Amino acid sequence: MKISIVQMNSQGDKAANIAAAKDLVAEAAKDNPDLIVLPEYWALLGDTSADFHASAEEFPDGEAYSTMAGLAREHGVTLHGGSIVEKTGNKFHNTTVVFAPDGGEIARYRKIHLFDVDVPGGVSHRESATIAPGSDIVTYQCKGRTVGCAICYDIRFPELFRALRDRGAEVIVLPAAFTLMTGKDHWEVLARARAIETQTHFVAVGQYGPHAGGRKACFGHSIVIDPWGHVSAQVGDHVGHATGALNHEYRDRVRQNVPVHNHHVL
Repeated sequence: MKISIVQMNSQGDKAANIAAAKDLVAEAAKDNPDLIVLPEYWALLGDTSADFHASAEEFPDGEAYSTMAGLAREHGVTLHGGSIVEKTGNKFHNTTVVFAPDGGEIARYRKIHLFDVDVPGGVSHRESATIAPGSDIVTYQCKGRTVGCAICYDIRFPELFRALRDRGAEVIVLPAAFTLMTGKDHWEVLARARAIETQTHFVAVGQYGPHAGGRKACFGHSIVIDPWGHVSAQVGDHVGHATGALNHEYRDRVRQNVPVHNHHVL
């Protein structure tokens, strides 16, 4: 199984972000992956609640939704659509939608843990002022393998990943817009920890660089991590993509040699 990770620098222009995503997915598709992953808020990475709400779509309507379905169909891949803002009634969710190679929707995950933080000397952010939390744990099938869904701040809550592992996840995908301030110290450490404790291939795909007029910045460093915690593919400090091959026999050996899933007490 091959996975291509697409790192973007999305801004406040939705049409421009969609055009950039089309180009980047087309480049990634040249590697003949089975799964292509976009980052969190790929269609618009705004500055205010009004920005995010204005970008929202009521599925299956909306340009970002139809673009993802079209890209999956055009390139014959499963497309894990990072996340975009979904409007349902009077609520807005930070939502991943996954599309099969025929363009049909096969999974939808609404981010459970919302990023409400005040970093001393750094960023202050209230995602809950814009977004309502989801509650469902979501997996889907790709090439006969079970893939688990998470988004960004979820990475700090290992109980979600334990639940995904309990549901048979062999791969876990986490699109993100991880801040530069926290990412430089925590991004790779947390991603490797989640891979090691779940013994899954962990795929963490981030936004990169400044946005919101330079007032905010994302860490990038999108990575594919094997079940032993080693980084097997990575995008550097730039917009672009990387492709990694997942060795499922190796994952099975790791689980057999260190069978932690059979030893849980709590």
